Amino acid sequence: MSIHEMRKTYTMSGLSRSDVDHDPMVQFRRWFEEASQPDLPDWMEINAMNLATSDAQGKVTSRIVLLKGIEGGSLCFYTNYESEKGQQMAENPQVSLCFLWGHLQRQVRIEGNVTKSERRKSMEYFHTRPRESQLGAHVSQQSSVIDSSRTLQEQFTALESKYNQQEIPCPDHWGGYEVQPTRFEFWQGRPGRLHDRICYRVDGERWQVSRLSP
Repeated sequence: MSIHEMRKTYTMSGLSRSDVDHDPMVQFRRWFEEASQPDLPDWMEINAMNLATSDAQGKVTSRIVLLKGIEGGSLCFYTNYESEKGQQMAENPQVSLCFLWGHLQRQVRIEGNVTKSERRKSMEYFHTRPRESQLGAHVSQQSSVIDSSRTLQEQFTALESKYNQQEIPCPDHWGGYEVQPTRFEFWQGRPGRLHDRICYRVDGERWQVSRLSP
């Protein structure tokens, strides 16, 4: 099958304004729970989201990161502060997230402003990670050029020996970010590409809800 012949017909469900909660975060949690079906394949990560960032000059990059919390109206994830995305978010705190749940023929798009998490929170989460991931956070100078994967493995082994039977400290260059949404869009695939799109935009302390053309 050629690329231009690849297509799906979306018939699973519909979405109207009467279906959604007045609070988009409540609606997001509802869809997240529905996406977390018990019989999903092991490779599927429901909390995987595309994070798009840009620098002060407007250069845009994107990548997949993992949602690690919904707290106080914010969506939380963790990464290296010195990475390309970290540098871009320092220059421009406006970001965009996108969740794709193909098994439900749904997407959720979120726009908002990002800030760093409190250091205490980052440290607490760091120590819940697998030990290998903690060591990896120390070894990786994310987005920088390296000579080979062997160098990383040697550094990893050295740190593993150094912290043998000891608590691994949270590196200063690693921690959390929290996205405070200003816009949500809930997208449900429909036949004939007449997809349902329900949009929330923040207006002061309230959310304005509207339907968008597909």
